[in-house]
This record gives sequence, C-alpha cells and structure tokens, in this order.
Amino acid sequence: MSVPSNASGPLPWPRWAYVPGEAGAVDADSKTLDMAKAQVPSAFRGHVPARHPALRYGFALNDRGYFWESQEVLEAVWAAAPQGGRERILLRACIHIANANLRLRMQRSHSAARLFGDALGELRALSARKVVVGGDGLVESFPVAALTALLQAKLDRPQLSKADWIALGATVRSQPSA
Repeated sequence: MSVPSNASGPLPWPRWAYVPGEAGAVDADSKTLDMAKAQVPSAFRGHVPARHPALRYGFALNDRGYFWESQEVLEAVWAAAPQGGRERILLRACIHIANANLRLRMQRSHSAARLFGDALGELRALSARKVVVGGDGLVESFPVAALTALLQAKLDRPQLSKADWIALGATVRSQPSA
C-alpha cells in the first residue's frame, strides 16, 4: 500500500517509532503526525470513508511498526467519527490493537493480552449492532469477522510475544484507491 497523499504530496513516515519508557527515547515525531491529523475533519458526516487518507495512514503506521503513532492518528479519526456510530466501535478496537502491539514491543505481554481482549470485546459489540447495507464507510469494507477470529486465536495462546502483533492495513489493501 502506498502512503496516502495529502494536498502537498505523500505523507512522510515518522523519522522514528516512539516507544514510551525506552532508554534514550526521544519524544514522538509530532510534526509528521500533525500533518496526518490535519487531514481529519472536525466531524465526519454520516460515516468515516474507508479510503480516508488519515485512516489509511493510521493503519499503515501500525503495519510498519509505528504503533504509538498509529494510535495517535486513529484516535483523531475516532474523535471525528459520528457519535454512537458503528465506526467508533471499530476504531476503538483498532486503537486497542495498536496499543497492544506497542505493549508487545515493550515486552508487556499481559498488558497486550488485556488490550487485545478489549479489542475483541469491541468487535463483538460491533457485530451485535445493526448493519447498514450499501455504504462506503469503514465498517462496511472492514473484515470484522476475520479480525475477530485472529484476535481470538492470539488470546488462545498461553503467552504472547513480539511476533504476535496484528496488522491492520491488510484489511483495507483490497480496497481500490481513490
């Protein structure tokens, strides 16, 4: 997947992946994240488009190992998503997953398992909500059942490791580009 573009060209990758508490860690590359968050409207009308550049960038950040940065961008999209909508539930699950991936990197497997469990709970709550047919929003194009099964498989393991991180971008790669 190519990096989504903004008005002035492609969004750059952060210069480093921020890991809180890591020895010698510097603060996150906020300048780069601010460019992505600037693409998020104050409020989405009706739904969050599956191909929105900030959303796709948030997923791509996760898949490249920028877990903290992914969480930051996805939280900006979540904040603009329609109140009470299904997309807010799915975005919360994705935020939990990015945070769990970060915990795995930090070798905090119990914390990661709890966050994966929280994400699984959100996906189950999403599955219980009424489906809107025919939209081009995030929920309509996202393979919720596949992600639910993957989370359950991870949680069924006796111990999680760094290798158990979950990619999110693959879920939207099959979507045509705008």
